[in-house]
Amino acid sequence: MSKRKRELPPVPEALPALAVDAHTHLDACGAKTADEVRAVVDRAEAAGVGRVVTVADDIASAQWAVEASTWDDRVFAAVALHPTRTKDFSDADRGLLEELVEHPRVVAVGETGLDYYWDYSPPEPQQEAFRWHIDLAKRSGKPLMIHDRDAHQDILRILAEEGAPEKVVFHCFSGDAEFARACVAAGYVLSFAGTATFRNAKALREAARLVPLEQMVVETDAPFLTPHPFRGQPNEPYCVNYTLRDLAELRGMTLEELVVATTATAERLFALDQV
Repeated sequence: MSKRKRELPPVPEALPALAVDAHTHLDACGAKTADEVRAVVDRAEAAGVGRVVTVADDIASAQWAVEASTWDDRVFAAVALHPTRTKDFSDADRGLLEELVEHPRVVAVGETGLDYYWDYSPPEPQQEAFRWHIDLAKRSGKPLMIHDRDAHQDILRILAEEGAPEKVVFHCFSGDAEFARACVAAGYVLSFAGTATFRNAKALREAARLVPLEQMVVETDAPFLTPHPFRGQPNEPYCVNYTLRDLAELRGMTLEELVVATTATAERLFALDQV
């Protein structure tokens, strides 16, 4: 691996208003301790990214995310079992998630959903777990944060069958304009990551162009999916800055307009001002 591929992108000039990274994985970024978490969010704030939602993908990371959210007021948590890990989803896991979701710093149930790209868990346990997480979101009154990889129609079908929670967000939205319109019509929020800046992602960029601002947030999914022109390098929450700059140009609006709008959507979606 080249030296450049191992290096974080430069921290860009601060945004004209404070943004929210709606989905990141601080532990996977290497931030294990309170000091390390603070260093990551300090870099983010220097770039104008004032708050982050750190997201769990297994039970241990769910416990860690909740703890980390108490270390810094700029950090919030989401808890769930990732669909690729649902093959062995136990009653004990369910009980622990039910406890964790009630923590006041937990702002979403996620990431949950379906992933038909990897074969770590068969579709049946994934769908069963997804239905359980939908119910947990409704019982807790917190947004459902969806992971959807190669499973668009099954995601929509199960949401319709179970009855979607009041608030639903598609993390790292990966559909085209047609799927985006279907999600928007259902009232769902779409979260765009660095993939929306990739020049070969024409269908995704068209979707990012048409989503109403009141149903749009931005994320990093760090340490993955670093935005153009740093694709392939490590990612951190401050890189939302690059995604916002690219999407503002794509949508033909000012950077400040997009930052203010997506922050307002994130605040409303996650009830950040009530935490």
